Amino acid sequence: MRTLGVTLGDITGIGPEVALKAIARDLGLDNSTRYVLIGDAAVADHYCGLLGLEGAVPAWSDREGAGAGSRLYVHDPGLPPLPAGLPPGDALAARAAVAWLEAGARLCLSGELDGMVTAPVSKEAILAAGIPFVGQTEFLAQLAGVPDPAMMLLGHDDRGRWLRVVLATTHVPLARVAQALTREAVLSAIRRAREACRWLRLDRERIAVCGLNPHAGEGGRMGTEEGTVIAPAVHTARAEGVDVHGPFSADTLFHRVYAGDYDAVVAMYHDQGLVPLKMVAFETGVNWTLGLPFVRTSPDHGTAYDLAGRGEADPSSMAAALRLARELTEAGPPQAVR
Repeated sequence: MRTLGVTLGDITGIGPEVALKAIARDLGLDNSTRYVLIGDAAVADHYCGLLGLEGAVPAWSDREGAGAGSRLYVHDPGLPPLPAGLPPGDALAARAAVAWLEAGARLCLSGELDGMVTAPVSKEAILAAGIPFVGQTEFLAQLAGVPDPAMMLLGHDDRGRWLRVVLATTHVPLARVAQALTREAVLSAIRRAREACRWLRLDRERIAVCGLNPHAGEGGRMGTEEGTVIAPAVHTARAEGVDVHGPFSADTLFHRVYAGDYDAVVAMYHDQGLVPLKMVAFETGVNWTLGLPFVRTSPDHGTAYDLAGRGEADPSSMAAALRLARELTEAGPPQAVR
């Protein structure tokens, strides 16, 4: 039986609600996975009670005595209990969310967990709490000692048409994207895209690469990065045997990817890739961190403080993140990715 950790994220947002809603649904459908909630035990018990999951959730450390039928546990790293009624973005909740993220990663690195799904956190709240933080992707990569992680965002529409987007740069201010965009960054993103296609067991590994500038630079008249950075990375990857093409103008490329001409696309910066993805797959979008020594997925939305505590949060993206984590851990990485 596989074991997935699920961090509760920022408890002043919708993280605990969507996590427990998605897990409650899965417990009735899938008998091959057990879940370990990583966070405040009282918070976990509260949301389980709201969803009709009876009884206190057993501690992961007491799993030997919990009974063979138990498939839901909680791992509380031992922080002081969080007070009820914290305001949105409270520093206590922000610091706890980071501690739970680290605890889950360490359980994965030790082999206790097969993978991890992380509920949303607020970067703004974490920074305001005095913790240097770029994002969950970068935090986990640093903890695992991975120098070149990549974010893949993937999802499908109601007709089953997929978009799979890997970002060459992640949480970088737009004014600094061109400086951060190196041949090595683009080449690494292309390689990660191919690895993801192989892990997903797709029939093809046909990858398209966006340009950075409007109209992919118009032959150098509207920017030089296509010729000096992106195209050389594409050529190197092609020499390595990757079925990769570009750089293409992003304003037309995503239509071609969505139509099925390509299996994955490498975008140069955050919003270039995420705007089209969220346009067609907002409720099914998943963030998958490529390059870690363990599976990590997350829903492709934020803390949604405005919805917290109302019981109206849609767990679809979290359910998709759980489903992808189950599929990836069951299949295991192909030999070329190990």
